[in-house]
Amino acid sequence: MVTDDFQGLIDRRAAIINTLKPELIRRFNLPYTPEDLHEDVSLLGSGLGLDSLDALEIVLCVESCFKVKVPDNSMSILRSINTLVDFVIAEQDALVASR
Repeated sequence: MVTDDFQGLIDRRAAIINTLKPELIRRFNLPYTPEDLHEDVSLLGSGLGLDSLDALEIVLCVESCFKVKVPDNSMSILRSINTLVDFVIAEQDALVASR
């Protein structure tokens, strides 16, 4: 049996992923559909082929879509879609907790 908290987290992750994938495809004009992008694909380098200049656009994407601030020197969150989703959830939770 799945608890309500766990199901809520699953639904929340899915909502973030369903926003993030199409936005990345649009911003970078990627030749993929959201279903083509696995959540663990590398964003930079050999995965999607994005480079360090594209990293700034990914940061802007996350900040504008999810209203969270990405700190400087946080390249580790740019590893994959999953690491971005983990970051967004943690930052949103921190904002709620600080209120």
